Amino acid sequence: MVPCPGCSGATAGGRSGSGPRTGVESGVHPASRQPVPAPPEAAPPPRARGRTAAWLAGLLLVPPTAVAACRAADSDGVTPVIQLLAFLPWLLVPAGLALLLALLGRRPLLVAWAVTVLAVTGWYARPYDTGLADRPPGPVTARIDVLTANVQFGWATEALVEAVRRERPGIVFVQECPRSCAATLARGLPRDAYPYRLAAGGEGAAGSALLSRYPLEPADGVPATLAMPGAVAEIGGRRVTLQLAHPLPPVPSAVDGWRRELGRLADWAAAHRDRPTLLAGDFNATGDHAAFRRILDRGGLRDSAALAGAGGTPSWPARLPRPLGAQIDHVLAGDAFSVRSARFLDLAGSDHRALLVSLALHDVR
Repeated sequence: MVPCPGCSGATAGGRSGSGPRTGVESGVHPASRQPVPAPPEAAPPPRARGRTAAWLAGLLLVPPTAVAACRAADSDGVTPVIQLLAFLPWLLVPAGLALLLALLGRRPLLVAWAVTVLAVTGWYARPYDTGLADRPPGPVTARIDVLTANVQFGWATEALVEAVRRERPGIVFVQECPRSCAATLARGLPRDAYPYRLAAGGEGAAGSALLSRYPLEPADGVPATLAMPGAVAEIGGRRVTLQLAHPLPPVPSAVDGWRRELGRLADWAAAHRDRPTLLAGDFNATGDHAAFRRILDRGGLRDSAALAGAGGTPSWPARLPRPLGAQIDHVLAGDAFSVRSARFLDLAGSDHRALLVSLALHDVR
């Protein structure tokens, strides 16, 4: 049977339409095929980026908001606000970063929140007014230099001896001075230079000492876990009440004791408000703590370093470079004194800087 031309054409067409198409048939050689690259990842949409920036801004604002609110409310709050209050000026950093993120995220409410926190924190972090231009309260009867130093379990006693020999302060308040520290002070400082000495407490951080060029009488101190002795000094014909301060630090496990002992110092200050008074030491509190400000208010006392323009100088931890840290070492003086200068001294071996202030005692009777 001879196939007809039409039938063979149909058959060929059927094979051509139903069979698999090769690269040759499609006009593309198999060797010329290349893998198709994956499409690039799309960047997050602007709205997603805005939400992320807003969340980060909100998280950054929580700690400074809590601290600023307690500062404005004249309260120390609870842990960790108590601890963060010591570093209040540094909370401007996260608050400022939060403002930038809020602006990037275009969140007006977050911007307003951040600006408010920055304004409140900045108000309380501003430098104190100095009192050096204040009108003297009366004629000067004596000039006296006062040094306070925490020697950290006595490790910095030798450095303290060198500082006292160099600066020759009239009264020295020493914290964390165990018996070995008192012995080193006795050997290193001549008795004729500091004939009047008072030591209290026991070992480690519990010990304290007072050294004076002026006649010194022991007095009832403030009851505390760490020794806080008191005394009365005869200076320029005036009886000046002295009190060493060293309350417990505000670590979470000792916050109640910290409040209680600072409260006792405030009670002591109130009871001695009408006489020449010096209250000095490691307060474990800054001017941003309400418990510390109550001591000033109730006793009519002034912070010597703040009046001398050194209110922002950190005294702890000394291992951090300035201006990092917090000022927790203070010399508080009653209104019978005017402040001439204040300096912080590095002591090798201690995590605190010593504070040396020059005062003038006035006759205000």
